[in-house]
Parts: sequence; C-alpha cells; structure tokens
Amino acid sequence: MKRIFFFLFISISVVSFGQQKKKIKVINADITYTDPDNPEAMISIGNVYAEIDGATIRCQQVELYSKQNYMKALGDVVMNQGDTVIQTSKFADYDGNENLARSWGGVVLKDPSMTLTTEKLFFDRENQHLYYNQKGTIKDSVNVLVSSTGNYFLTTKKFQAKVDVVVTNPDHVIESNHLDYYTDSGRAFLYGPSTITSAESLVYTEKGFSDTKNKISHLTKNSWIQYEDRLIEGDSLFHNGATNFSSASGNIKLTDTINDSTLKGGYAEVFKDKDSAFVVDKAVAISLIEKKDSMYIHGDTLLITGKPTDRVIRAYHHVKFYKIDLRGKCDSLVSVEKTGLTKMFRKPVLWSEGNQITGDVIHFLSDTITQKLDSLKVLKNAFLIQKDSAGYNQTKGRDLFGKFLENDLRIVDVVGNGEVLHYVRNEEQDLIGITKIYCSNILVELENSAIKTISFLVNPEGKTYPEEEIHVNDREIKGFVWREDEKPIDKDDIFRHDPKDEDIMKQERIKEREARIQAIKDAEEKRLREIAAKELQRVQDSISAANPPPVLSDKEKQDINEKKKAAKEARKDAKKKE
Repeated sequence: MKRIFFFLFISISVVSFGQQKKKIKVINADITYTDPDNPEAMISIGNVYAEIDGATIRCQQVELYSKQNYMKALGDVVMNQGDTVIQTSKFADYDGNENLARSWGGVVLKDPSMTLTTEKLFFDRENQHLYYNQKGTIKDSVNVLVSSTGNYFLTTKKFQAKVDVVVTNPDHVIESNHLDYYTDSGRAFLYGPSTITSAESLVYTEKGFSDTKNKISHLTKNSWIQYEDRLIEGDSLFHNGATNFSSASGNIKLTDTINDSTLKGGYAEVFKDKDSAFVVDKAVAISLIEKKDSMYIHGDTLLITGKPTDRVIRAYHHVKFYKIDLRGKCDSLVSVEKTGLTKMFRKPVLWSEGNQITGDVIHFLSDTITQKLDSLKVLKNAFLIQKDSAGYNQTKGRDLFGKFLENDLRIVDVVGNGEVLHYVRNEEQDLIGITKIYCSNILVELENSAIKTISFLVNPEGKTYPEEEIHVNDREIKGFVWREDEKPIDKDDIFRHDPKDEDIMKQERIKEREARIQAIKDAEEKRLREIAAKELQRVQDSISAANPPPVLSDKEKQDINEKKKAAKEARKDAKKKE
C-alpha cells in the first residue's frame, strides 16, 4: 500500500513540474514544415510569430524543437517582454525549460530607462538578468556607458559593468574596472581604481559614489581631487562638480602645486570658483623654502584665499609658526605670499635667533624668492629682549623698526618713549656695567644676535652704572615678560596650546567687545545729539516764521547805528582812562 502511495506522489510531482514549464508556441508563419534531416525540428518561415510565457518573438525563420522546448530564430529577430522590454538582433535561441535567451548579431535592447547595444547578449528571464561578455554600450537620458563585460538587472535597473568601463556625459567622463550603475537615478558606485574627469577637475578613487545627474561624488578610499593648481587628499572626500566645491575629512592634505605649499588637518573645504579654502582640526600650512627648511603655520582655523599668484593665508586662534631660524606666536595672523608681508595680532611674539620681539601688532617682511627675513615693524608697546648670562638686555619704545641681513636682525630703530637696559661687556666678555637710559629715539646695531652699538638720538637721560648700583628688582623695564616657555621647539610643538592663553585671550576679547560696545554707545549718543539739535533748530525756525521781526524805517535804522557808534566811542574812552 505504501509503495502505491509513493509512486502516486512521484507521478503527481512529475506532472506538476511538467505543467510549470511553459511551452514555446509558433502562432503564425507563412510556411511550416518538418525538417527532413531532423524530424524533431519544425521549420517555420516568413512572418514568424511565437509566444513563450508572456514573451513574444518575431523573426523570418524559426527552428522549433518541441520535445526539448527549445527554438532557434534568425532574420530580423524581435523579442518583446510585455510592453517595456524590446530586443532586436540578427539571431537568437531560446531554452524554454531554463527561460534563457541568447541573442547575437547587432543586439539592441530597450526598456523605458535605457538602450543596450552589444554583439552578444544573454537573457535570464527567470531572474530578469541580462549579461554580455563582449563590448556593450548603455545609453540613458544622461550618460553613455561602455564596458567589456556587463550585467543588467531589469527589476532594480542596476547595471554592473566590469573591465574597461567608461561612462560619458557632457560634463565629465568616469573610467573604472568595476562600476555599479543605476539607470533610473544616474548613480554610480565605483570599486577599484577609478577616475572622474571634467574640464575643471580630475578625481581619483578606489571606492566611491557618484551622482552623475547632480554631479556629486563621495569618495572613501585612496582618493584625491585635482584642480589645475591644487591637489586635495583625505580619508573621505566630497565633490560637487556643479558648484566646484569640495570637502575632505580625515588626514586631509591640500597641495598648492604652483607655490610649493601644503595644508594639512582633519577637515577642509575648498571653493574653486572663489579661489579659497579653509582647514580646521590640527590645521597647519607648510611652505617649502629650501630643501631642508620649511615654514609651518598652525591655527585653530586656516583660511586661504586668492589666485595662485596672489595667495593670502589667514590663521585664527592659538596661532604658532615654526622655521629653523624664526618662530612666532599670536592669536591671529595674515600672510600675503605675493608681497612676503606677514601681520601678527593679539599678544604677538616673534623669536629670531636670540631675540624676543613683542608688541601690540607685529609686521615682518620676507623676500618673496629666498623667503629670508627683510624687515620688521612693531607697533605700540614694542619690546626687544635678549638673554644675557647676568640678566636680560631690553629695548623698549612706542614703535620699533628692524632690518635683517641673512635672517639676522642687524638694525633696530626705536621711535618714541625709548628705554634701554643693557649689560655692557668688554672684549673678553666680562661684565663692566649696566646701561640704563631713557631716550625718545634709539638706534641699535646688532651682530650675531648681540648688541654692537647703541645710539641715543633725542634727549637721552641716564648712564652706564656699575652692576652693584642697580638693584636686582630694577633690572627689568616696565612691561618686561620673558616668554621662552611659549616658544615652539620644533614643527610638532606648534600644536601645543599654552594653558594661560585662554585667560589672556578671553580678557583681550572682553576688552575688544567692551570697546566696540562703547563705540556703539558713543555713536548713538552723537546721533541723538544731532537729532536734538536739528529738532531745536526746526522749532526755532517755526517760531521765527510765526513771529517775524518788525520792519524798520530808514530813520530808525540810522538812529540804531548812531547809538551803537556812540556806545563804541564810550568804551574806547573808558579804556583810555583805565
């Protein structure tokens, strides 16, 4: 009994399986006959029309093998899948059991979103999967895609191309060896070495995404973006080709290929059309000066603007810079590459060889070719300090102007409210006294960072005293601060924030804010006074218009003049009597 049920189950299963297979049917043909050489083959010729599982095939000739559920078609073959997918070719065959079609000879397949052309195409209707292993071309509303091999999934509109892939549109060209492309959205996913080339930029990545319709790319592996004068690198890059905007995050590097300068940091944004970029997160600007020496500038934020021939670097907050023979620190800085001028603001300090230079504002000028220091300008509260074994040589004034030779400060011109405290030594470097002089203008000559001569130009007061006559507490000019501990010792030390900076800069910003508020108040008070004066004048004018002065006759005017004249004569007589 069990055997009967078992064989019955197998029989039903076989029948059911057989019923699931859709048979190929030739619906129409001009001539149909059995092939005399192959009785299993039915030949149909002329205006052939066949159907299989919702698909139709039109051609000039069909060889149908009903037993195998297999057919061969040739001559102007047109295959339709519903109203959406139409394919034409010279030849095709179709396996009804496997739902597999193979077409060759000028194959063209169209669906609502794209057109595919190739020489040989395979179509898995079960999985709605097309693939080719010869050169193929896909065209949609935006792009033309060419590759050596490819897969297209009709359900998801996904095209997977490999080997020599090129995607072309009017704005850019994508080249890759592995690319997934969605024809409905125009989005491409890149794998392996890939480039995106446009008139404005060249993009490289080994893993990324590109929205070809909106010209937006996101790149995440070994990626870079190159404009004609700037190279952008980072762990993750974003690029908008429509606005020529790029951003980078993680180990970013912006290289100026014209000026041999580099920006590094954790995050950057580049605006090509505005010739500007900014960098934050351990930001540093590096300018190559000589093979073994470069200038490193750090700030919480670095802003670079201007064309390659006129670049300006601005650094904001916790600014430090390092060069072997020049170091500095301030809260904000502006450096103009075209002129070589650098301006330092808010508690600036400059270390040049053995000199510490401070003031309210410091400007220094470098040679634009050699990058060597040329001149120096310190505005308000200028202070020059040099360390001596017995103390500190100090030169102070309202403003200070300096001249360099081979990066060595040679001449210092102090203008206004000058003061000098100098440890005087003989040729054997023995201390012979301490010069302490007040003078309006002072000229100092230096050599190898040591004071050579001091000239006191206008009304000097003071002299050189024996060391014992000047108390230790009197050996510092008012405003003296030795800031050696803030000096960066190497290019990595520029990232160190000094703890006291926050309080100092906070107080500076409070003072500036209070000054701005006071200026606004003064301007408002002046404006109100002007309004009040105008209103008073208006009232007086209206009163005068309402009560005009009486009109005098000529005789009355003459009498008034005679009285004034008599009064004037009387005052003269009174003065003579006195």
